[in-house]
Amino acid sequence: MDVNGGGELHNNQFYQCEESKPLLGEMSDGHNNAKPGAGPCKRPLHHCSSSGMRYKLLHEGDIQVCVLKHPRTFLSKILTSKFLRRWEPHHLTLTDSCLSSATPTGYMETSLSYSSIEDLQLLSWDNAPKYCIQLSFPGGTVLLQAANSYLRDQWFHSLQWKKKIYKYRKVLNNPSRWDVVLKEIRALVDMALSSPLQDESIHQAPLHIISTLLAENSSLSAQDHENIIVAIAPLLENNHPPPDLCEFFCKHCRERPRSMVVIEVFTPVVQRILKHNMDFGKCPRLRLFTQEYILALNELNGGMEVVKKFVHSMHGPTGHCPHPRVLPNLVAVIDLLSFFFREFILNRDNSPSLKEIRNGCQQLNDRKPPIPPQPPHPAPTNPPIPISSPTPSLPLSPPPSIVNSSEILVELERNNNSANVKKKAGPAGGDSEPNLIDCLLVSPAVNTLSIQLPAQADRVLGCFALILKMLSDYDDWRPALASLLQPIPFPKEELKYVIQRFAEDPRQEVHSCLLSVRSGKDGWFQLYSPGGVACDDDGELFASMVHILMGSCYKTKKFLLSLAENKLGPCMLLALRGNQTMVEILCLMLEYNIIENKDTQLQIISTLESTQVGFRMYEQLCDRQRELKELQRKGGPTRLTLPSKSTDADLARLLSSGSFGNLENLSLAFTNVTSACAEQLIKLPSLKQLNLWSTQFGDAGLRLLSEHLACLQVLNLCETPVTDAGLVALSSMKSLCSLNMNSTKLTADTYEDLKVTPPQPNLPLGVQQKWQTILELSSRTVLNHK
Repeated sequence: MDVNGGGELHNNQFYQCEESKPLLGEMSDGHNNAKPGAGPCKRPLHHCSSSGMRYKLLHEGDIQVCVLKHPRTFLSKILTSKFLRRWEPHHLTLTDSCLSSATPTGYMETSLSYSSIEDLQLLSWDNAPKYCIQLSFPGGTVLLQAANSYLRDQWFHSLQWKKKIYKYRKVLNNPSRWDVVLKEIRALVDMALSSPLQDESIHQAPLHIISTLLAENSSLSAQDHENIIVAIAPLLENNHPPPDLCEFFCKHCRERPRSMVVIEVFTPVVQRILKHNMDFGKCPRLRLFTQEYILALNELNGGMEVVKKFVHSMHGPTGHCPHPRVLPNLVAVIDLLSFFFREFILNRDNSPSLKEIRNGCQQLNDRKPPIPPQPPHPAPTNPPIPISSPTPSLPLSPPPSIVNSSEILVELERNNNSANVKKKAGPAGGDSEPNLIDCLLVSPAVNTLSIQLPAQADRVLGCFALILKMLSDYDDWRPALASLLQPIPFPKEELKYVIQRFAEDPRQEVHSCLLSVRSGKDGWFQLYSPGGVACDDDGELFASMVHILMGSCYKTKKFLLSLAENKLGPCMLLALRGNQTMVEILCLMLEYNIIENKDTQLQIISTLESTQVGFRMYEQLCDRQRELKELQRKGGPTRLTLPSKSTDADLARLLSSGSFGNLENLSLAFTNVTSACAEQLIKLPSLKQLNLWSTQFGDAGLRLLSEHLACLQVLNLCETPVTDAGLVALSSMKSLCSLNMNSTKLTADTYEDLKVTPPQPNLPLGVQQKWQTILELSSRTVLNHK
């Protein structure tokens, strides 16, 4: 007897019990009394056998087949005896409707439909063929013999599943009574949850059947909707809903946003989507369903507070969100483009006048009856009319014309030559409603077009803006959010709070996203500068951006040159109003000789002297310049070594005590100087050799040296905390011919780049050999680091 006989008997009894249940059998009272809001997902479920075996759903495979016809004569009894039984090898395929063979000959010349199978069971009696499955059909029996017990059980469970799912698909395809249909849906869900098959299609197949049922029967009542959603809720705990089901959920969220089903059933589904979805582009209806769910939360009594709690639940109580996909999915759901073209609002409200603006060609007499709301579509062929035009209105223009068109308010400002628009009063959407396109085409000299959306649209945008603000309040999400928003900087008031949060963050990876993603493209920094399209605060946000950027690694000549070239006027205007950051910027421009034009220099000086803070800082600049000239006056030593344990203050005190215009060799090895001493080192114009061995001199100081010490030839950075970011700045030091980077944080890739391309590629052969030797000495640390 087979050692697995006990398990076989148990499986046999279990599935015989399942098979004996009528397909349209009565459900328990607990199922009949299930109500939304009273634990809809807590229905008792049937579980699979206690053995805990799991199987992969079979779609095809090799197996031995024997067909036994029901004996009608004595001769047929002899031919069907076990001694004369003949087995045929077949490669069987389990389709959605039948069992067929790849070689339709012999026993499997014709396919065996699932509807013709009367019984399906394992053979476990004495002297039965080993590892066999019995399929009973009218007029005979089909025996399937597998190679082992596990493969036999896998074939048995797969056939059982295919047979039942085929029956449920037929029953639910032509529903007659919805009370019976609801019972069948519950039985289908229980069957999927109790199946020992472990496959994605086990849960997806019932969902697709139910979604097809709902799509073909759109006249269901709201109560039927809720009952079906509650019934399929257990299947959605670990599976995304299919597209048709998402559309059904969207409809329910729009029509009944206050339903308890939205909170109790949809919440875990949406949470799973946000945590695990990898690409909304492949499943756009998941994104639309998540949008509708969030907007349904916004319609509750709590409104914004409920949305806040939901976003907080997605982040978690700790300081770091454990799910990396939540933030990008939320940003995708917010629909940032709605802040520009408001495409989502156009589709949601389904306003004909708004569609006229989007398409630019629909006429009043061609309007069709409103269609059901659809998910957001791609951008139309004809570009939408921009909501605001940057062209300023001309003086002495007539008062703006107001055109009420259905759900929107359009304001047109015209020149003196503009023709008058004839407006007809009438009910919204009637024949007397003015044609918005005709209004727009009356005069080609339309200067400004402003569209006021209804309160519902503003509520939607307000919800999206709130979520975006909340995302920017989480410290761990802010760097990734900044990088997501950097390529699409659009000038909207709703985003100003988010940009302020970026400008207040001291981390470089956050506030560096304020700059443009590439040259020639405006970023947040340009948009919020005085005169920019988004500036509405007299440059306060722009000043805070400059302050945070100047406080980090952007305190360089390159950044100051960019400001002097593109934003000198706004900087002078803000300095004239007493902004301390801009006063400091102008002083640095003078100190570093950024401005070459004498008239511009005099204008900057006049601007600085016009305010008290500017006058004080300009006086300090003049004092520093006089000290610098005295320091750079020819004379003094050519070599200088500071004692160990010296600090930045000691170096500043020493250099201010005399003239060091001839100083060429300075050793700060084994001192306590930091990157702050770079402010003093750049005042030594003749410096050629600098030893910073075993100091705390870092990347920020290295960048400053690379911009001011053009004559530096030898630099020792051994045992300093410099990294690749600082070493890259050395490419601008064309005179550098010796560099010691031993025991630094230099990576192998940067080391190889420096070996191939030294800062000065046209060095003499002897100097190049010395450069290679120094790098070889540094390679020991790099190799150990690898």
